[in-house]
Amino acid sequence: MGHEGVPRIVRTRTATGTAYCMTVALWDKVRGGGAPQKGDGPAMDVDLKAVRTHFRTFITDRRGVEAYVEPATSVTATTVVLVAADGEWTRRAVGSRDRAFALSRDLGVPVYDVNLTGYPARMREWTSRQRRAESDD
Repeated sequence: MGHEGVPRIVRTRTATGTAYCMTVALWDKVRGGGAPQKGDGPAMDVDLKAVRTHFRTFITDRRGVEAYVEPATSVTATTVVLVAADGEWTRRAVGSRDRAFALSRDLGVPVYDVNLTGYPARMREWTSRQRRAESDD
């Protein structure tokens, strides 16, 4: 209650008497005092200007680019995966589903919900080719 991360002594009654501990304060410090963390996860801050610049470059330098919107999970924000005609792909966090669809439309690429369409086979094939090339080196 306004004291997150501040060491506190907690008194509890046990079968053998009264015990005092500070584990609550330690847990508050580990989890950031209950405040939402902005580094990763669904609540992460997103630099949309940087995302837009990266996506524009990707779209300009490749042909047949399509966007696939990935839902937020407990550890990632909503993301957009751009996939070129040859299967090359790039992924960036965008923060929300609405923002993902709006950004993709603004960039002039077809946009799909990956939960409804799945990933294109060319994306998996491109990734497999890259891995084989790396293992051959």
